[in-house]
Amino acid sequence: MNASEMFGVLERLIERAKVAILANVDETTAPRMRWMTPATIRGSEGLIYALTAPDFDKTAQLVNNDRVEWMLQSQELAEVLRVRGRVAIIDNPSLKSDVEEALGGRLGTFWRVNPDASNMVVLETVIEEFVYYRPMEDEKISVKVGSK
Repeated sequence: MNASEMFGVLERLIERAKVAILANVDETTAPRMRWMTPATIRGSEGLIYALTAPDFDKTAQLVNNDRVEWMLQSQELAEVLRVRGRVAIIDNPSLKSDVEEALGGRLGTFWRVNPDASNMVVLETVIEEFVYYRPMEDEKISVKVGSK
C-alpha cells in the first residue's frame, strides 16, 4: 500500500466510525488521549482536520508539542489504523467553515461543551506515517508519507 491508498483507508474508517482517538503529550510529557471527531476534506489528501476550542487544555498542550497520533478502528476490530503527524492550530474563518461542513452533524458533544460557535479553532494534522493493522490476518503495514 502507498500513502494514497492509506489515505483511502483513513477516509473509509472515518466515514464508518465517525470518531477517533487523538493522543498527544501534556506539558509534563504525560500522555493524553481523547475522543475526537475527525474529518478529511476533498482535495486535501495527507491532512486530518478536527475542531476544538482555543481555551481547551489540549490546545495549549499542542502549542507546546505538536506531535500527535490518531487511532481509528472498524467496529468489529478487523482494521485498526494509527496515523502519526504534526498538528497546526489554525484560526481561519474559511477553513473553520470547510471543516464544520465536512463534519456535518457529528459535533453534538463539541457544541455541548463549547456552545459559542465563534470560540473554535481548527486542528490540522499533517500526516507523516500510517500504521495499518488487520489483526485477524496478522497483517501490519507501515507507510511513511512521501515514501513509496
